[in-house]
Amino acid sequence: MTSTRERILESALNIFSNKGYHDTKLDEIAAESETSKGSIYFHFPNKERLFLSLVDQFADLLERRVTAAIEPLPPGMGRVQVALETCLQTFGKYRRPAKILLVQATGLGQPFEQKRNEVNDRFARLIDGYLQEAVAIGDITAVDSEVTAHAWMGAIYALVIRWVYTGEPEPQRIIDSLVPLLLRSVGYVNEPITNNQ
Repeated sequence: MTSTRERILESALNIFSNKGYHDTKLDEIAAESETSKGSIYFHFPNKERLFLSLVDQFADLLERRVTAAIEPLPPGMGRVQVALETCLQTFGKYRRPAKILLVQATGLGQPFEQKRNEVNDRFARLIDGYLQEAVAIGDITAVDSEVTAHAWMGAIYALVIRWVYTGEPEPQRIIDSLVPLLLRSVGYVNEPITNNQ
């Protein structure tokens, strides 16, 4: 049985991803979720908080998928590679939330930019940690892992945003081209690790 909060979030995801933040009305979300505006306000104080909850929900999903994928792997560049692949696969599988996080949150003001930066920093820290592990065990030579992680997130976002808008390049093509490019940028070349999430 789906909870009222989950129904509201799913309906909000549908409507925000189709109409955009500004053109979405809470009445529409209430109608689609078969709830009331009062129910929405019970769970979310306003439209902004509802939107930001969708961003948090997607960030949590992304982190869970990356963590689960790398858990059985030993520290090193194998983890870095699988983390990158899983991140890209998740964006590819969840186009609507990706659109909300990477496209619609842009230019919506300080709370939205702050949330987007929080999500970006969260995943850059994950990659940074995996890169530091790889340096520590000698898989790669020392790099500025923080700058590298943020540069990688920028590259991922740029391609995913293009895909969200145009449908190209398709997600598997992004994975096949971008992941080896990013790994080579820190001097690591290895056979592909297949990560079928």
